[in-house]
Amino acid sequence: MALEDHLGDILAKSRASLGLTTDMLAEVAGVPEDVYAALEASGRWDGQVALDRLAARLGLDATKLEGVARGWEPASVELGRWRELRRLTTGDSSFTVNSYLLWDEATREAALFDTGLNAEAVLEVIGAERLQLRHIFITHSHYDHVEALGPIRQRQPQARVHSSSAHAPLEQRNRPTDFVHVGGLRITNRDTPGHADDGVTYVVGNWPEDAPSVAIVGDAIFAGSMGKAVAHFELARQKVREQILSLPAETLICPGHGPLTTVGEERGHNPFFR
Repeated sequence: MALEDHLGDILAKSRASLGLTTDMLAEVAGVPEDVYAALEASGRWDGQVALDRLAARLGLDATKLEGVARGWEPASVELGRWRELRRLTTGDSSFTVNSYLLWDEATREAALFDTGLNAEAVLEVIGAERLQLRHIFITHSHYDHVEALGPIRQRQPQARVHSSSAHAPLEQRNRPTDFVHVGGLRITNRDTPGHADDGVTYVVGNWPEDAPSVAIVGDAIFAGSMGKAVAHFELARQKVREQILSLPAETLICPGHGPLTTVGEERGHNPFFR
């Protein structure tokens, strides 16, 4: 799976968060505006644009930014270490979103993290594996992450919804001290607002055979990038540093878009975090 954001997307997100224009950054980079604008649009870097100067102006890590420009991708993750964890990707060739289903092998109790754009994929796995969907955890309420909530709840009415949205019923709202067991698995939550006011990361531990914990992060962070947060950019970065990148390096990061990654990969390669 390709990175959610190419080099140009990273530059554009950073520029928008600082209220800068393409002509301003073209001047910083020492190129005509149309050359800089083409870089944002395509993400293709030929060495002409001075990435080190752009990184300094945008508050990005220059070495990591060049790494993305040269094709860095996180090491492939073998989900077999977490035997009862599935990534479900819905959408089409122009736009996709990830949701995640996990369960306890012995009890067949299951939890879904976000719903994606349609219900068919998750309902198929629930039926094929003979699961009991007990919980639906929402990372944030943007439409692509909750679009299939209604149809899934119609088919699985016993599942309890968990959310940090201020509009959710009180009994559904996350509290910092909450922990939920799905069989032997233990799920806690960490607030990660910025991209969305109700952004939350769920950390799943106690996996069989000592597999590392799993952080299901929504759009707080992607492999090599992060979710757009124009109005709350520094808050978003602060929360990712404090609540996600503070986890052990081997922690698996499951983002709402793009490939799987780890805390260690993002500490070492994500240009938003120096």
